[in-house]
Amino acid sequence: MQKITPFLWFDTKAEEAAKFYTSIFKNSEIVSIARYGEAGPGPKGSVMTVAFKLDGQDFVALNGGPQFQFTLAISFVVNCKTQEEVDYFWEKLSQGGKTDRCGWLKDKFGLSWQVVPTILGELLGDKNAKKANRVMEAMLQMDKMEIDKLKQAYET
Repeated sequence: MQKITPFLWFDTKAEEAAKFYTSIFKNSEIVSIARYGEAGPGPKGSVMTVAFKLDGQDFVALNGGPQFQFTLAISFVVNCKTQEEVDYFWEKLSQGGKTDRCGWLKDKFGLSWQVVPTILGELLGDKNAKKANRVMEAMLQMDKMEIDKLKQAYET
């Protein structure tokens, strides 16, 4: 068991969200579903929590009611080695959601994700500040990250 597990609060769509996420990431599965009993607070027999794995990472989703909503203050970063990975996760996670600048998106459940090529950190961390600044300027103009454009900004 991992030491820290992200715990996601949904109104009523924890199972739907877990199924959506596990359909996108490899090495993913629904591990268990717990249901509310007589004591509630949800309707007896309805889904309380869903334990699931995304690419081997444990998560738990709770149907806790409408009191809390996701914000940009918490997001999940999807590190991608290739443009094909960036394109795949960007398309899948943004279905029914909303895209934003710099690789950020909100999925159809309101959860924020950052779809980021792994090379971005290398380029932004370069000791040559001019190169790193050009990469930052290019990134700030993008919604979905484009590896070739980031490299081009770095090299010019």
